Amino acid sequence: MIGLGTLLNIATIVVGATIGVLIGRRLPERTTRVVTDALGLITIVLGGLNLIALTDTDFVGAVGAGGTFLVVIGALLIGSIVGSLAGIEARLERFGGWLQRRFTRPAARDAEAIHPDGAPLALTGRDRFITGFVDASLVFAIGPLAILGAFQDGTGQGFDQLALKSTLDGFASVAFAASLGWGVAFSAIPVGVWQGLLTVLAFFLGTVMSGAAIAALTATGGVLLLGVGLRLLNLRAVAVADMLPALVVAPLLTVGVAALLT
Repeated sequence: MIGLGTLLNIATIVVGATIGVLIGRRLPERTTRVVTDALGLITIVLGGLNLIALTDTDFVGAVGAGGTFLVVIGALLIGSIVGSLAGIEARLERFGGWLQRRFTRPAARDAEAIHPDGAPLALTGRDRFITGFVDASLVFAIGPLAILGAFQDGTGQGFDQLALKSTLDGFASVAFAASLGWGVAFSAIPVGVWQGLLTVLAFFLGTVMSGAAIAALTATGGVLLLGVGLRLLNLRAVAVADMLPALVVAPLLTVGVAALLT
């Protein structure tokens, strides 16, 4: 059944987040902070691994050895301008805030999280919910498995890649939710919309992306994952959501440059 992979992904995120919230209530704040730091480091490693796509044979053959890096830079610059003007990050945060107001108890909406020793944390309940929602949405939606898995599912080739992604996202959501709470569970909404849209497009258009375009998308996604890692480590609040249009621009630039060079 086409679309089953995305439904499975949604379910694993929600189930994993539920387990994480239940576990997180029993863990000291220092432990949950260490878990979040570990996720940040892992996200940076994943981003670095995705950057290997800059040396992909098809990508290099299409735009040249030096062109791969320029395509990614161009995609990020154009995508960042478009996303910033559209206010994607702010819209995503507002949506997270609306979900928090709609689905949490009034007493917990603005309550500060408390250390075991009684000292208040910097993040309020609202801040934690929005942070969990936005960061988890970015981690789960960015990356080659989300795109390639949806394409595989939409073209009727099965959902093996989305099944693998679902397993990884399920475990990651446990760790995220243990630190950041219920906002992580609601990240299933943008993930479902994004992967569902890609699945539908693949169903109607078929496999239309070349190997070079997929490599460009993968490398650009790697840079965005590095930004998410910096967010998780609290080093810098990189507006990664505003850069998301780069994932569309990168394949288009690759096709355009390849056409000019041939």
